[in-house]
Amino acid sequence: LPPPCRAAAGRAAMPRVSRSPSHAGSWYTDDAGELSAEIDRWLGAAASGDGSREPAARAIIAPHAGYRYSGHVMAYAYRHIVPESVSRVFLLGPSHHFYSKRCLLSSAAEYQTPLGPLEIDEQVYSQLRATGKFDLCALSADEAEHSLELHTPYIARVMAGRRFTLVPIVVGAISAETEAEYGKVLGPYLDDPANVFVVSSDFCHWGRRFSYTHYDKDKGPIWKSIQWLDEEGIKAIETGKPQPFT
Repeated sequence: LPPPCRAAAGRAAMPRVSRSPSHAGSWYTDDAGELSAEIDRWLGAAASGDGSREPAARAIIAPHAGYRYSGHVMAYAYRHIVPESVSRVFLLGPSHHFYSKRCLLSSAAEYQTPLGPLEIDEQVYSQLRATGKFDLCALSADEAEHSLELHTPYIARVMAGRRFTLVPIVVGAISAETEAEYGKVLGPYLDDPANVFVVSSDFCHWGRRFSYTHYDKDKGPIWKSIQWLDEEGIKAIETGKPQPFT
């Protein structure tokens, strides 16, 4: 296995480890009051204009760019979480810093945020480790990854005052067949109405640094072509089927 990960076996007794919010102060503010106010403002702006309650979502998809770029966009997904019905949050995000053909669990016991710690659900982690399908992400690799961390302040704020646990999962470069295997593992948790799934995705990573610069000139300016790509992704998600992605 590559250095950032190893097979996830039963966790032996060890000191409680916290994953630090390594991107706080750069990708988003590390000031708790300012951060809470920002998220509240974005949620308020995204709320239904007539004041009606949004339909409760069982799963949401939201971006993980710096908050100056995506904070206001995330609110349109998070406004659909009804915290009163949630006791566990599954957080799935891609790996940007190392390659793995599997999904990985954190080696920490909690994720720290400027708004307080989020406790990892050890019971669910134990169940996932028992499947033999998950590797363990080293703390250094976990803290380098931003796709999950950028969601933790939103989760902490939306769920403020309520008892819940977190199930963070880093998703590697998995095949369609492997996706189906993980779907069978996670499906029963999605069926549980006390769980909500947060999927971290920036959709089209366009640019030379991402080795992806597809440009359909028939769509107009570059930004129009990128928007079209994102909308195609949305249409694929709305089918509720994995085939359009493969």
